[in-house]
Amino acid sequence: MSSGRAGHVARSTRRPYAGTPGRVPARTFLRTADGVRVDAVYEPGAAVPGAAGARDAVFVVAHGFTGDADRPHIRRIAAAFARHGAVVTFSFRGHGASGGRSTVGDREVYDLAAAVAWARGFGHARVVTVGFSMGGSVVLRHAALYGGDGRGGPDGGTGAGGAARTDAVVSVSAPARWYYRGTAPMRRLHWLVTRPAGRVVGRYGFRTRIHHRDWDPVPLSPVEAVPRIAPVPLLVVHGDRDGYFPVDHPRMLAEAAGDHGELWLEPGMGHAEHACGEDLLRRIGDWAVARAG
Repeated sequence: MSSGRAGHVARSTRRPYAGTPGRVPARTFLRTADGVRVDAVYEPGAAVPGAAGARDAVFVVAHGFTGDADRPHIRRIAAAFARHGAVVTFSFRGHGASGGRSTVGDREVYDLAAAVAWARGFGHARVVTVGFSMGGSVVLRHAALYGGDGRGGPDGGTGAGGAARTDAVVSVSAPARWYYRGTAPMRRLHWLVTRPAGRVVGRYGFRTRIHHRDWDPVPLSPVEAVPRIAPVPLLVVHGDRDGYFPVDHPRMLAEAAGDHGELWLEPGMGHAEHACGEDLLRRIGDWAVARAG
């Protein structure tokens, strides 16, 4: 499902706000490097003035498969991070009001790159990408492809990559490798994605439009992406009761990260956004503000 160069970043179709002081909420459609319109929301946040680093940080939230920017569980996540800084939420392609079709983690890296570049346009000095499940794999690949050193993607470009780079990465409930079918929920998900009947269920049952083509070429896997993220700080968060991906997935990611990564294996936690309690979200926000530089 891959096409085009991942080092190119799109601009928004309109720029609702260009100043840095007195930031105000905004909503627009961004156009990605491969031409997809992505629905995006900016909220300036409710951080306490004077809190260390909070005013300069913006969290870009990458939701899981079948989510979108208007889902209640995404709004809850956004509200939690708004206590630490500004927040950008968006709907991946094929989800919500965004155009295109879901490629289940492949071309979605373009969507995140466009959202990060838009977030920087509000004048924030630091961007933190936080992804859940499918979004967790996307933030890892994005950080590897749009390097914090300004290399700007696999083609070696610098301008677009600089706008789309992240300053800290949080990956929650992400897979380490592709095509995993070791749990019943993942076997159901593969049926949903790979079968015509499943894609019909996805469209009308989950409001998610799924692309019918297989990946070609297969994108860089999360565990292959992780070593390329350094020196950008990385936090891997996973529940020990995750029904989709067992704990060998986060352990593989943490091992690949080495010294620049940190693993939080959360007791009793399930999968992705729905399993994140307020205390965990607060701790993630604190970690991000402290590590983003």
